[in-house]
Amino acid sequence: MIEIGIIGCGKIAQIRHLPEYAANKDAHIAGIFDLSNSRAQEVAKVYQTKAYATYKELLEDPKIEAVSICTSNATHYEMTVEALRAGKHVLCEKPMAVTLEQCSSMVKVAEETNKYLMIGHNQRLAKAHTHAKELIEKGEIGKILTFRTSFGHSGPETWIIDEKNNWFFDKKSAAFGAMADLGIHKTDLIQYLTGQKVSEVSAYIGTLDKKDSNEDLISVDDNAICIYKMDGGCVGTMTASWTYYGSEDNSTTLYGTKGIMHLYENPEYSIVIKKRDGTQIFYKEENIQTNSNQTKSGIIDLWVDCLKEQKEPEISGKEVLHAMKVIFAAEEAARTGKTVLIE
Repeated sequence: MIEIGIIGCGKIAQIRHLPEYAANKDAHIAGIFDLSNSRAQEVAKVYQTKAYATYKELLEDPKIEAVSICTSNATHYEMTVEALRAGKHVLCEKPMAVTLEQCSSMVKVAEETNKYLMIGHNQRLAKAHTHAKELIEKGEIGKILTFRTSFGHSGPETWIIDEKNNWFFDKKSAAFGAMADLGIHKTDLIQYLTGQKVSEVSAYIGTLDKKDSNEDLISVDDNAICIYKMDGGCVGTMTASWTYYGSEDNSTTLYGTKGIMHLYENPEYSIVIKKRDGTQIFYKEENIQTNSNQTKSGIIDLWVDCLKEQKEPEISGKEVLHAMKVIFAAEEAARTGKTVLIE
């Protein structure tokens, strides 16, 4: 049984981490912390666990072996590093951190402490995405030439517990907007599906519509539209948006030399392949998660399996680091109006 501590009891913890740990036979929620002590006490009662007065107190508890960090973006670095140095394995929500230096440091500390660091990139665990990866590797659509991938919904206002304190719109707490909230998911996914890394990026990242309580445009981006050139030669677009005021879009299309693959576009078939000769192939997988339709993410089960089997997570901090480089490069590209090369 892996003894787990959870830092932050907001929406992501209450919808995914807490219930998924509780449902896993190899995990036990040993304690929690939240800045709102009343919220922590309420959650502790539900899961019959201990609410700690501070997160440092939680980290000092020797029985806790691993932690989930489910807090605002700007706190990820400090809490992750402290947890690793306290001898805990860490599952950190995305985005990994708010500067490239912080991200690199997190990876370095994980290596120095010989502890696992995993980032919550659940898109690559969606059933259609894992199946698509297998089909691509078998050459089902040939060599990928171009792609488009998109993640958009009506905004994080629907994804917070405290509506008066929307930290997603606060640059000090969030650092980024839609680009790092949604764009990091699709950046990681396109690298996973193609087996290639983004090597060049040009981008528009800006605020078009979202307003704060004073009716001023928010201080973080609500839209990001990027062109990615991959190190294997294919080129495509990645769009992240908080202004899709209708149905959520979480789709990807890959254009290959032998055909086209559509992922999560058709409401009935999550994979549709249209061959060059006109043949169509349909695959039914479970529907992808939406903010209004949450299903098991797969992240917690994968994390617990890694801890139990003592093996490096496939979505490790080291693996995710390049995707974070792309995010920072895209911000530079948008700021300067120039294409940015990524090491």
